[in-house]
Amino acid sequence: MANASLKGAEILAKALENEGVDIVFGLPGEENLDFLDALRTSEIRLVVTRHEQAAAFMAATYGRLTGKPGVCFSTLGPGATNLVTGAAYALLGAMPMVMITGQKPILQSRQGRFQIIDIVAAMKPITKSAKQIIDARNIPAQVRDAFRIALEERPGPVHLELPEDIAGQRISQCRFEPVTPHFRPVAPDAAIKAAAGLIAKSSHPLVMIGGGANRPGLAPALSAAVRALGIPFFNTQMGKGAVDRNSDLFLGTAALSEGDYLHSIIEDADLIIAIGHDTVEKPPIITQSGRPHVVHVDFNPADIDRIYSPELEVIGDIGDSASRIARELQGRPFDAGFYLGRRAELMRHIAERSDNAGFPIVPQRLVADVRRVMPDDGILCLDNGMFKIWFARNYRTHIANTILLDNALASMGAGLPSAIAAAILYPTRRVMAVCGDGGFLMNSQDLETAIRLNLNLVVLIVEDHGYGMVRWKQQAYGFPEFGLSFGNPDFVVYAAAYGAKGSRVASADGLGMALNTAFASRGVHLVVVPVDYSENKRVFIDELAGVAKQNR
Repeated sequence: MANASLKGAEILAKALENEGVDIVFGLPGEENLDFLDALRTSEIRLVVTRHEQAAAFMAATYGRLTGKPGVCFSTLGPGATNLVTGAAYALLGAMPMVMITGQKPILQSRQGRFQIIDIVAAMKPITKSAKQIIDARNIPAQVRDAFRIALEERPGPVHLELPEDIAGQRISQCRFEPVTPHFRPVAPDAAIKAAAGLIAKSSHPLVMIGGGANRPGLAPALSAAVRALGIPFFNTQMGKGAVDRNSDLFLGTAALSEGDYLHSIIEDADLIIAIGHDTVEKPPIITQSGRPHVVHVDFNPADIDRIYSPELEVIGDIGDSASRIARELQGRPFDAGFYLGRRAELMRHIAERSDNAGFPIVPQRLVADVRRVMPDDGILCLDNGMFKIWFARNYRTHIANTILLDNALASMGAGLPSAIAAAILYPTRRVMAVCGDGGFLMNSQDLETAIRLNLNLVVLIVEDHGYGMVRWKQQAYGFPEFGLSFGNPDFVVYAAAYGAKGSRVASADGLGMALNTAFASRGVHLVVVPVDYSENKRVFIDELAGVAKQNR
């Protein structure tokens, strides 16, 4: 394609359009004014954020939900370093993303070393690829390559640095690279047959669904394969929703690494079919001394370590592999009743105190009331905190990617930006961010972004005036309580200062009503609920210690 004298920044915008990019998140600076102007005249929607980290979280969430790379940008120096946490979030979470940062002119500059650090070198350890653009004529090929790398398994972030003089460089002709179809390889027949043979020999197999199974578009094939297998299944935290949880074969979520009620069932398995398990997650199970046997079914080879050592790997498209394994085992009945007889007892434990009237609200009631308010297709975006363990353990999901939690980098501050991205993508669905009072204030400034965009969004702040997750660990390890408490602003007044609506829940029965009222009135709402985290010690330390003793 020939063009009459385009700037490098204009070529970049057109290359993004060529990739189908419809939205870019970012915070501009002097060094990318040419790019900003190119976006002004492009078909791409610009979402200006109040912090670069929030822009990166939004772009990563866009990639997670759509399967297409999300795009974010920043200026050089401090703007670019603010993207680092978002890059790590996307890398560990396998979310496709392209980051574009500015830089001082590289051919001639009169500003010395002002604001200049080697961002490309800084990004290399936390991206799949990081490169500087040194000639505008290379932009179409470099953008095509960046998107290809971001998408291919394992998905993740890619960084491109556009210096100020290259952004302004004019060239008379360029050719945009055609976007070719993206296909995943499939596993060889020998691997499928070997896996089916191992499974057929087992007496009490289980299926474990991991985060890799939550790629967009996989759910129908994977749900059908699990039904065809007829083998009970459980999921990791990031595997929630990949298979329909209405299934009678569903046992629960491994929210802890060991010692929970679910683990007392898992311990009786002689084989685990690990579909999409990624060891970046906090371990959902601990395997030792070859028991249980593990068949690893994933897009990528397993990362072998002391607690995860599969004896067979089926590498290829997950949906295809699971479907073919199920066909190989057609007619082979499995004794699902061996596990399902204990399922009701496990579900009874999970449901305990879900109607508790005490206040501050107990976590079990908190999760249950949020589940009652959210429709099956509603999207719940969790920040990181103690509540995440309770939601992972107790919140039932029925559709893929309707609970967005991070069990990889597990960064605080991601909940609100993730919810903003989800609300942009799905304006007709209920979207809720659940944040602790600590995590919310790490990126609360982007409430203004949500209000400016006229989004419909509810932010539930779980208030305990402290870093609850660390406090739980402090208790579990026998340390005296110290250094984890803080004060909070009046969140209702805080919401009003931004132009949002705020409310404070005053009773356990008031939470569901407050959330429904917030959704019904539309706009951006903050709902604050005090939480009783004494349940953390009672359940996860005292009660589960008793379960561990019984299993010895």
